[in-house]
Amino acid sequence: MSGTAFRRFALRAARASGSPLAFLGAVAVILVWGITGPLFHFSDTWQLVINTGTTIITFLMVFLIQNTQNRDSQVMQLKLDELLRAVGRARNELVDLEELSDEELKVLQVHFADIHRQAVNAKRANGTSGTNS
Repeated sequence: MSGTAFRRFALRAARASGSPLAFLGAVAVILVWGITGPLFHFSDTWQLVINTGTTIITFLMVFLIQNTQNRDSQVMQLKLDELLRAVGRARNELVDLEELSDEELKVLQVHFADIHRQAVNAKRANGTSGTNS
């Protein structure tokens, strides 16, 4: 399966599995399984059916969900990069922050916490509230 075909499949599967109809289908399967318990005398095989089914579905869904989350994160990052590029006062060096090491991100986090603290202190000094208006 090519990357494009898998991407389309994963996107459709993730959307379908997150739908109300899919939830109702899952509830229906559980109800049918529960109702058939007495018919099968709550046997080990009866329990194995639901355990195996849910394990297989969960295993496969992990990959589908991860694929769609990776894609959504990439798209969101590109949108944020474009906003940074388009805003005149924004620092373009903040584009591609996801490529920085954890230590470099920590330094930036501390820097932005300092900027926030300075802004709060400036508002207090000017006698303005902390709310946006």
